[in-house]
Amino acid sequence: MKLIVDTLTDETGDIRSFRLVRADGAPLPAYEPGAHIDVTGPTGIMRQYSLCGPLEDRCGYTIAVKRESASRGGSAALHDVVKAGMELEVGTPRNLFALDASAPEHLLFGAGIGVTPLLAMAYRLWAEEKRFTLHYFVRAREHAAFADLLENAPFAAHVRFHYAVMPAQMEHYLTVCLEAGSKEAHVYTCGPAPFMDAVVKCASATRSEEAIHLEHFQAAPAAPAAAGGDGAFEVKLASSGKVVQIPVGIPIVDILAREGIVIDTSCREGICGTCVVPLLEGEPDHRDNCLSKKEKAANDQICTCVSRARSGMLVLDL
Repeated sequence: MKLIVDTLTDETGDIRSFRLVRADGAPLPAYEPGAHIDVTGPTGIMRQYSLCGPLEDRCGYTIAVKRESASRGGSAALHDVVKAGMELEVGTPRNLFALDASAPEHLLFGAGIGVTPLLAMAYRLWAEEKRFTLHYFVRAREHAAFADLLENAPFAAHVRFHYAVMPAQMEHYLTVCLEAGSKEAHVYTCGPAPFMDAVVKCASATRSEEAIHLEHFQAAPAAPAAAGGDGAFEVKLASSGKVVQIPVGIPIVDILAREGIVIDTSCREGICGTCVVPLLEGEPDHRDNCLSKKEKAANDQICTCVSRARSGMLVLDL
């Protein structure tokens, strides 16, 4: 979609929110809390940003962008170049971080810019009068995006700010926060990888894997390849029976594109889920950060931009 930048707001010194609308003001496709969109900035670089506006705002998508010190042109361009009235190319919402409607309580843990998908969740949970607490970890109040919103009604009673928690103290703070909720509460976390790792570690002590939800916005360091995982292998297309060779070092999605089978891609890092396709046979070597452990264990889908094969052949439902 081509959307117009309606308003820009500096939420902190390095975080700016953008409300995007259609030129004709018509409603946009609906989304569920936790969803994100692809945004292509003026430099042509595409990045994924969580939707964090009120869910009743059907005519606008709100995202928040942190200016990264090591920006390769994505966040810097959105801060320095984009002005109100400019047009941006935006993808339709996708959700890999949905609320579990069956959970009796929800504990939301955000750090820094990671609060954005949790804000959308807070809007929904408050509207539905569900039990929830949002724990927001940040260096200081001036670095807390949407602080004014979260400090006032209707969110104030549900939000706990945690300022300047040192890494050595983090697990203690997280454990206290988790113990304040019920053991049946589901846990959701977004933020820097070390923070999310700490949340998952602490939550795993009292909760099942299915009750812990997280979203990555950066690819994790590549894990050591499984035995045979870096070798060449074959991919068979179930619809035609055609077999193609996947050489060492070339993604499945690229080889299939050469054969005329185009699979949509976005991040090319295994974090957005755009290129996931059904897997019918074979043993994949999952290298993505978008499928859950349960989904990976099922071995019935594969992220074709980064994952490989442990078996000699994978049969894709294509």
